[in-house]
Amino acid sequence: MGKKRIVTKEGGSVSKQNVRVSKKARKRKVTRGIVHVSSSFNNTIVSIADPNGEVFAWSSSGNLGFRGARKSTPYAATLVAQNAAEKAKVSGLMEVAVRVRGVGPGREAAIRGLISAGLEVTEISDETPLPHNGARPRKARRV
Repeated sequence: MGKKRIVTKEGGSVSKQNVRVSKKARKRKVTRGIVHVSSSFNNTIVSIADPNGEVFAWSSSGNLGFRGARKSTPYAATLVAQNAAEKAKVSGLMEVAVRVRGVGPGREAAIRGLISAGLEVTEISDETPLPHNGARPRKARRV
């Protein structure tokens, strides 16, 4: 008989770790910022920039340990936004303007995550790119 291996399965949640922030971002003091939420069907990416557009904190669902279909869930988007907000709060960020891009399931969940992390959302705008009759779309699925 061989050795028995017991496989432990995690509940699919991501454990909260110490937030790692670069030295450059730690020195910078920013009270206002712009949050860019990119929500696709497969992933959610949140990046936080100062008013000049220089990104100093970011997070994505793949970065937090979600893989496969779990990356595109609203729960993952909430944790992504909270993680990015915690990184930005080290620099003194208080209020943000949110720019949402994409049509994925994490759009509203990311905004809720920013609010629950303690950031004051002053503005929300949708910047989803729309084609002006550009490339031909792919054929429709017939199920």
